[in-house]
Amino acid sequence: MRQVIAPQWKLGEQDIAAIQCDPKSRDDIPQLLRGLQYIYVTPEVREQLFAILADVIPDGVHGKADAHTGRPGMDQWAMLVLGTLRLGPNIDSDRVQELANEHKTLRQMLGHAGWAEDERDRYQLQTLKDNLRLFTPELLDRINQVVVAAGHALGKKSPDAALAVRADSFVVRTDVHYPTDINLLWDAMRKVIEIIAGLCADMGVTEWRQSAYQLRQFKKLFRQVQRLKYSTAKDPEKRAAKQEAVRQAHRDYLAAAEVLLARVRETLWMLLVGQVPAAFLEPVELYLVHAERQIDQIRRRVLLGQIIPHNEKVFSLFQPHTEWISKGKAGVPVELGLRVAVVEDQYRFILHHQVMQKTTDDQVAAPLLTETRARYPRITSASFDKSFHSPNNQTELAAMIPQVVMPKKGKLSLVQVEREHDPAFIHLRHQHSAVESAINALEVHGLDRCLDHGIDGFKRYVALAVVARNIQRVGALLRQQKAEARERQRGSYRRAA
Repeated sequence: MRQVIAPQWKLGEQDIAAIQCDPKSRDDIPQLLRGLQYIYVTPEVREQLFAILADVIPDGVHGKADAHTGRPGMDQWAMLVLGTLRLGPNIDSDRVQELANEHKTLRQMLGHAGWAEDERDRYQLQTLKDNLRLFTPELLDRINQVVVAAGHALGKKSPDAALAVRADSFVVRTDVHYPTDINLLWDAMRKVIEIIAGLCADMGVTEWRQSAYQLRQFKKLFRQVQRLKYSTAKDPEKRAAKQEAVRQAHRDYLAAAEVLLARVRETLWMLLVGQVPAAFLEPVELYLVHAERQIDQIRRRVLLGQIIPHNEKVFSLFQPHTEWISKGKAGVPVELGLRVAVVEDQYRFILHHQVMQKTTDDQVAAPLLTETRARYPRITSASFDKSFHSPNNQTELAAMIPQVVMPKKGKLSLVQVEREHDPAFIHLRHQHSAVESAINALEVHGLDRCLDHGIDGFKRYVALAVVARNIQRVGALLRQQKAEARERQRGSYRRAA
């Protein structure tokens, strides 16, 4: 049984509309709570938001679970508050739990009474994790549109005002270690042996009772390979001797891995004969494939001197969607993660975003703007940087909106020179750099590194960060308007004096 928010107040509970946030605070949490409060107290915004939140329910046996039966679950309003709290100040689930249980103003926003609370109003860590996973990128995109509309109602001077958007991409890192073929082989062997040893222990089979010792011995070989460096000596004999030592260490490492994998395959066959369900053995087989691939690549690279094609490489066994990205930034030769494209308007709201899997900027420009225009038809100009340029993009985007700022790479023709020296083009190009502020805000408030697992978790994490950023932007606008009102009032007092 779930409800968006409890329809009846508890004894001692405070109305969300009456919650007082420090108007002078520049911290993230008061601004976020003020934005959430505005959404809650504005009837038309709350009605739209609650209609979307009602769809945030877990899967049942036959499709979605019935929201009206079963044990009480976490209110969807609380899920939104805690989800945006996690990404807004860029904190982990442990700190979210601590704040949800101890932060006075936050607990009022969650709908908990001050003096009449009981133990059922406390949040458990696993409960938080399980409920926040119920959000999907599609639902969060719908929520974001409601939040942006509320922000525009606050910040736009006219409801019919045109939107000038700017788009750019950046890399959201996945939570992985730096990949080398030898440490990826170690990861695969460790998981294979841990899982097969656990299965054997559950079945009462003593085949892998010394698995911890075998892993330690294998890790010693891994460390020996890891410590060896290729010689830079000028003497050819010394260099050759060192290179042979490196190759021999790799041979020993691969030989030990193949011996262990042969034993794993024998154990798998024995477990299958013993009627162990094949589904229990799938994780072992998955990591077996990873281990065999890494053995093959190490042998080809080190022993045969081949160059491994980039498309054959995997950069993380646990986050297989991770890509090796080099954007040419000073001091950042490579980033491990996925590109994310964002579209921001002149009011500093993130209108739309797209997670780019095996996609470059020039491939995403037209689809990104098409989807943004479907949500916000009043876009009259859009700016991009040179990485988005292609002849097709120039043509397609020019057909969509009146003014497109997308500098061309390389030498310009006379027509292109004239176009890029137009005052309107120059003005929008100068304004384009403001999108870096939005990217920096997203990175500071959650998107420096994705802590969730899997591609679905990555997309959910990014979408939730965009929603949190826009809600915080609503709170910042309210704070700014209140400060301006105080200043105007102070000025009228001075004039009267």
